Amino acid sequence: MTEQLHHRDGYPSRIVCLTEEPTEVLYALGEERRIVGISGFTVRPPRARKEKPKVSAFTSAKIDEILKLEPDFVIGFSDIQADIARELIKAGVEVWISNHRSVEGILAYVRRLGAMVGAADKAEAYAQSLERQLADVQAAAAQFTRRPRVYFEEWDEPLITGIRWVAELVRIAGGDDVFPAMAGESLAKHRILADAGEVVAQAPDIILGSWCGKRFRPERVASREGWGAIPAVRNGDLYEIKSPIILQPGPAALSDGLAAIHAIFAAWEQRQRA
Repeated sequence: MTEQLHHRDGYPSRIVCLTEEPTEVLYALGEERRIVGISGFTVRPPRARKEKPKVSAFTSAKIDEILKLEPDFVIGFSDIQADIARELIKAGVEVWISNHRSVEGILAYVRRLGAMVGAADKAEAYAQSLERQLADVQAAAAQFTRRPRVYFEEWDEPLITGIRWVAELVRIAGGDDVFPAMAGESLAKHRILADAGEVVAQAPDIILGSWCGKRFRPERVASREGWGAIPAVRNGDLYEIKSPIILQPGPAALSDGLAAIHAIFAAWEQRQRA
């Protein structure tokens, strides 16, 4: 009877999530029963991989497999999934492609998605808990005696700098992104550094790397021509932030991603004081 009522509540009851963030949000809201398919890149929450069929990558999807699931709603992210969305729309499926690129956008996304599945109150409470985490980290960072200059690298060949929400999280965590203007560019192709010497000129104190699904190699970064002069390289301050907790515009970035960045900055601050 509960299941029957659920299907009649007027909200989507068979949702396919083409990226991780809607899956993470719906599980956090206790609405995971609505999910019938997920992205193969999903790692949060871990149980989702065991419970839900994987039907998409990021730039491709098994359209036939998705249609077999008879979804009444498909959720994706960004222009990169435009082709998948078009195929599904042509097949008569309702699709929502979000395109948020900021911390504020992630919070709004949580609230919007909650409203779409009839869980607006739970989503509001969840968004407020994320806002509290942001405020707590920002308050702790305000105690720093010096803010580190930070270079965030999203890819190594070519060099791609961090997207907007990453630069914002760096700032909240107590650092200053050395390429703030580039962070405002939503497309990766507009965040390519043509000259690696630009990083040397910016002299970051800390280098953070998250190479979009492949392992960050600090030793490769340190061995780049001229990079030995960078304070971060001289002092060995090169760190990986795992892609699932920073490169997806969902709750993970605001919680675990932010915490990981802040921990690195706090340790650096302690060493400066010493």
